Amino acid sequence: MRDVLSVVTSRKDKLIQREDVGPLQATGEGKRRRHFTTALETLLSRKMYPSTLTQLARANPFSAPLFTLQRVEEPKQVSGQGRRRLAAAAVAEGDSCEFGSRKYFVLCGLDSEVSCEFGSMKYYALCGFGGILSCGLTHTAVVPLDLVKCRMQVDPVKYKSIFNGFSVTVKEDGVRGLAKGWAPTFIGYSMQGLCKFGFYEVFKILYSDMLGEENTYQWRTSLYLAASASAEFFADIALAPMEACKVRIQTQPGYANTLRECAPKMYAEEGLWAFYKGVVPLWMRQIPYTMMKFACFERTVEALYKNVVPKPRSECTKAEQLVVTFVAGYIAGVFCAIVSHPADSVVSVLNKEKGSTAAQVLKRLGPKGVWKGLFARIIMIGTLTALQWFIYDSVKVYFRLPRPPPPEMPESLKKKLGLTE
Repeated sequence: MRDVLSVVTSRKDKLIQREDVGPLQATGEGKRRRHFTTALETLLSRKMYPSTLTQLARANPFSAPLFTLQRVEEPKQVSGQGRRRLAAAAVAEGDSCEFGSRKYFVLCGLDSEVSCEFGSMKYYALCGFGGILSCGLTHTAVVPLDLVKCRMQVDPVKYKSIFNGFSVTVKEDGVRGLAKGWAPTFIGYSMQGLCKFGFYEVFKILYSDMLGEENTYQWRTSLYLAASASAEFFADIALAPMEACKVRIQTQPGYANTLRECAPKMYAEEGLWAFYKGVVPLWMRQIPYTMMKFACFERTVEALYKNVVPKPRSECTKAEQLVVTFVAGYIAGVFCAIVSHPADSVVSVLNKEKGSTAAQVLKRLGPKGVWKGLFARIIMIGTLTALQWFIYDSVKVYFRLPRPPPPEMPESLKKKLGLTE
């Protein structure tokens, strides 16, 4: 340090001596020397950092631009205070999660593990595709059981039970007879699944935005019921034509064996109304069924993660989450079958008979007749619903769609209720 100061001092004396030469004072070089001299005096009169002196000593005073030096105070480090972390100040009052956390990115649709934004058109389209697979494949897979169930409803004398129904059907039509109606089933329920699951996501987000965060949590069961009912209204319109063909093929032996035979024949006999005369009973059956299916599933998943699963959902693997989905789906399916079975019996009889109304069929079946085939329907619908939710959730996992965790009470609502300080 002393060597540097001595060099700077000697250079200062030489500059002062040279600057006494008259002609140089009027030149630019003389001005630069005067500025440099002033800077050196400032350095010698104050304590500066060694790095500043070193750089100044190495500089060429005759070619350097004009500059001034200012004393810079180094910021004092408060003991116990490190670097400020963004997350430490990221949670304000009323926030439900930490800024930049995984939950934040999931709810914003910006997580690196998701392929699209939550609530985007791509999200709705892929949810609809999941509904096509979940409903179309599962309903087609249980066509034999559905066929026996429908025949038990329309002809309980001939088809006395599930096993008797299978036995009679195989004797009369062979093993291939159990697959009657698979084409309208696949097409009809694929269209229904597209509208059911796709529109459910649309209406759930739409109604949630209308209610707000706090009301969405408090009235979430009503939200599930309203969104699923709205979705099923449109889904049944898409399902009705194929459902009418399926029931006619399955319950009227000899009428038609394939969809290509059945649809033109029905249109020729009764016109377009033949495909939609069962839409009202279909709403009576499917809307309560779907409301129970979605609301019961959502609340069952919430209850399972809260009371049964030993760890939070975020710590569960994808396979473990799908197991929870299957169990919740089966539980929901049992309730769905019970709620919708009377209307299902009416639909089966109505599509078989010509000129009958839903009220006439309901009166003729009576309280006992509408529950015929309930056990078969519980087995079918329970398995069906569980597989549907499993396939639907698997599609979401495969395409990396946003899958928000079960709802949690917002911090603002907790404070209103006095649950937090």
